[in-house]
Amino acid sequence: MMERSAAVWQGAALGGLFFWVVSSSYLNVTRRLRSFLRPWVIQHVESGTSIVLQIQSYGHGILDAFFSGLCCTVSVPFYTAFLPLVFWSGYSKLARQLTLLIAFSDYVGNCVKDVVSAPRPASPPVRRLTATKDEEDNALEYGLPSSHTLNTVCLSGYIVHYILTHTQIQGGCAGVLGVVLASLLVAFIGLGRIYLGMHSLVDVIGGLFIGLGTLAIWLQIDECLDSFLTSGQNVTSFWVALSILLLFAYPTPELPTPSFEFHTAFNGVALGIVAGVHQTYHQFHHDSVPRVFSPQLAITIPGFVGRMLVGIPTILIVKFCSKALAKWTLPVVSNTLGIPIKSTSYIPTLKGSFQVKKSDKLRPAYLQKLLSQYQVFDIDTGIRFLQYAGLAWSVVDLVPSLFSYLSL
Repeated sequence: MMERSAAVWQGAALGGLFFWVVSSSYLNVTRRLRSFLRPWVIQHVESGTSIVLQIQSYGHGILDAFFSGLCCTVSVPFYTAFLPLVFWSGYSKLARQLTLLIAFSDYVGNCVKDVVSAPRPASPPVRRLTATKDEEDNALEYGLPSSHTLNTVCLSGYIVHYILTHTQIQGGCAGVLGVVLASLLVAFIGLGRIYLGMHSLVDVIGGLFIGLGTLAIWLQIDECLDSFLTSGQNVTSFWVALSILLLFAYPTPELPTPSFEFHTAFNGVALGIVAGVHQTYHQFHHDSVPRVFSPQLAITIPGFVGRMLVGIPTILIVKFCSKALAKWTLPVVSNTLGIPIKSTSYIPTLKGSFQVKKSDKLRPAYLQKLLSQYQVFDIDTGIRFLQYAGLAWSVVDLVPSLFSYLSL
């Protein structure tokens, strides 16, 4: 009976998403929303240029370094290092919730970016500082909303919620202090995005409110979702189907941006985490698992460093191997099935293999385009998806197995 009930709601969820993909394409939802929202956003971006220039008038080398470094705390390299360490410290529930929440907020934020397709503040006159390669890639995205602000709201807000509900640190004073610290972090991140010339005020405000809405939704579903991931039926197969549909349930931007690539990566990470945690929950991820620095697990700082020295190289090796395997297998499978493919960057021999119209250079957005016999698929999307799925799986399955074998 439970299996039938699970199959019904899972089928309904996937069917609803499939219906949205088809109907939104037929009704041209993206273009209609863009024509309504984009002029208003552009007007506020242009009128907000004076605010950006006024903030940048206080420019100093120390402030450049401070805000550049602070904004790295919600960047992709930060997540790649921070989230595995939370898993390996024994706080698996917090880690998997943060990972899935960031994947969700990234999807929401990037969808809004590419639907609206509003520019960042014009440079010049605005001075744009991109201290890292990650920031250079971010600068190629559209402006509204500020992903850094949105993700900071979700990340810091959920950490405060977890501490107040799952640890012994409770009480009114602790709650007020947590909210104040999280608010200060969000304020500095938002100010930093304006100071660095990456966003206008409307982008930051948009990121703030979308982040608060996303966090509010997540706090309502996190326990149900966690129960499903750890003890539900058909978890992995459902999430595979969901992940594939989400690749197509993504709006086509006015011009190509890296936002779809970021979504693909986080989508793969979410699949790897879900599959790995569901498979090994009773071994490595249950609530009673010993935690680093706790009385139940007598492990010192050198021991924790040992986990990092084993874990970080392992997941990087898996990431490399997953990419290499995907680059080898996906073209073979595509050719076998007669699917026309091209590669933007990963496979040089497939560059320019097909004549692609200008309109085809945009990312595939909806299933109607998928069914078109003239569609040429960018194989890089599948490679990136499998690469990050393999990376995430290694974080929650392979590496904990190595810890157990090495008694770390």
